[in-house]
Amino acid sequence: MASITFREIEGSSPRYWFLLGFIALFAALGLGAAYYMEHHGHIVTGMNNSIVWGTPHVFAVFLIVAASGALNVASIASVFGKVMYKPLAPLSALLAFSLLMGGLTVLMLDLGRPDRLIIAMTYYNLKSVFAWNVVLYTGFFSIVAVYIWTMMEKKMGGFSKAAGMAAFIWRLILTTGTGSIFGFLVARDAYNSALLAPMFIILSFAYGLAVYLLVLISAYTWSGRPLGDAVLKRLGRLLAVFVAAALYFVFVYHLTNLYFTKQHAVEHFILVSGGIYTTLFWVGQILIGGIVPLIILLNPTLRASRGLLVAACLMVVFGGLAQMYVTIIGGQAFPLDIFPGWEEKSAFFDGVVHHYAPSLPEVLLGLGGLAIALVMVTFGIKILRFMPDSLADAEIDPHAKA
Repeated sequence: MASITFREIEGSSPRYWFLLGFIALFAALGLGAAYYMEHHGHIVTGMNNSIVWGTPHVFAVFLIVAASGALNVASIASVFGKVMYKPLAPLSALLAFSLLMGGLTVLMLDLGRPDRLIIAMTYYNLKSVFAWNVVLYTGFFSIVAVYIWTMMEKKMGGFSKAAGMAAFIWRLILTTGTGSIFGFLVARDAYNSALLAPMFIILSFAYGLAVYLLVLISAYTWSGRPLGDAVLKRLGRLLAVFVAAALYFVFVYHLTNLYFTKQHAVEHFILVSGGIYTTLFWVGQILIGGIVPLIILLNPTLRASRGLLVAACLMVVFGGLAQMYVTIIGGQAFPLDIFPGWEEKSAFFDGVVHHYAPSLPEVLLGLGGLAIALVMVTFGIKILRFMPDSLADAEIDPHAKA
């Protein structure tokens, strides 16, 4: 591999500031939506006493899971010693840091009293999986920040592998913790599964790499820097493996639930009779988010088209959001079985499938979290050297075949 030079992108043109302003507009809309919901209360949202995690949580969990997966590109270079991925590592770490910040911002602003987050960060109930995730998220920021420092400061280069290993292990634990939030909720039939933790790890690989590819292609296209086919070919094949693995885990998860009689009702709800949740599962998650991208990514001719590669990544992202919607909201919509074998009735509509429709402020808040992450990346590559001058085939992999 030829010597790689990292350089900031040109950030003084009106074109750059227009892009940054356009993304920042969505971030501002998200903050405005959060203020609107805080001022008027959650009555203006689609959430209720039964469905307390709405569309903002769908975006937040997706961003958090994708943050872990985005760091995978850097891990391949530092931990597994794949030289070709080394020039891609700094942008990978920046994107991971930014996505987690965007996701946690959504979570914080969706709280009825976000100021009380200070309590969760200073007083830990170590019996709570939520408390453990606070530790994991704050630890991720610290470790990734150090990892970025070791990659960008020559004097710290000797610590890069150790920092990369720490970041790799920590992100696996982080995603396990995120999946365990749902896996440990035994009261919800749609959650309550030990498979959710490892499944979230695999999902993070697919979501994070899809987002990384979109950012990489967009950044190099926008800045006019060379981006060869060798990098995209390698990452496209890797994404195909991750998408296939994600589909496999989803299949095993539902097959395992179908084995237990107790889970038949919730599985019938998600897979057959759940209305929007069933449609999102089969059409959004499985077809658009899984099968169609796989067809593109596994076919060398289709994968060679950058337009189709971008389309495949967008479909994986859409499928990820659909999966989070089905998992998080569909799991709450299915009624709790508080007293098995008994019929109960109260003001909380026991035994009834709960209705939920996302409101505009919820959607704007979720998009605002994504915009915050993109603003951080767009500004970050302007002020620091996260991007190589060139990722042309002749420099990144002279022996690569188109």
